Amino acid sequence: MRLSILTTALLLACAAPAAAQTPPPAPAPVSTAAPADVASAEAIVAALYDVISGDRGVARNWDRFRALFHPTARLMPSGLNAQGVGVVRSITPDEYITLAEPVLVGQGFHEREIARRSERFGRIVHVWTTYESLHALSDARPFARGINSIQLFHDGTRWWILSVYWQGETPAEPIPNEYLPSAG
Repeated sequence: MRLSILTTALLLACAAPAAAQTPPPAPAPVSTAAPADVASAEAIVAALYDVISGDRGVARNWDRFRALFHPTARLMPSGLNAQGVGVVRSITPDEYITLAEPVLVGQGFHEREIARRSERFGRIVHVWTTYESLHALSDARPFARGINSIQLFHDGTRWWILSVYWQGETPAEPIPNEYLPSAG
């Protein structure tokens, strides 16, 4: 009897860390996205760029934006704090809307892809997409550039954005040549 109690206790002790590492199930995703927006990895990335872009004073279609993201999705801007230390912040799509809308609509914002590298395995795709940002499409030069690291998931029906993690280019950290458009 004592041996089976010890064996059971040992098994439970070993199983507990594994169970603690298993996240709770995600809420079931509800697809309200336009089928064309989520039909391919390329389409969902294009829809993301399209939905956040627009002239000053033009409202964004935030329902379309939300529909691109899996319920567990996060957006993660990264950069340097005032002390020069690298930082990253994890926010939900709704938190992004709250933070970004005043700037996007108030100043005008167009983000467009200038280069892309993708890798796929089964239902997952990792997209490195280099962007440039303009206040208006008529601007002669972008006011910012950077790289978005986007993780996508296909559930058998459609593509979902799981995360968008990005860093803007700085003089100290220029975009590497392999992430820029090829010459010619």
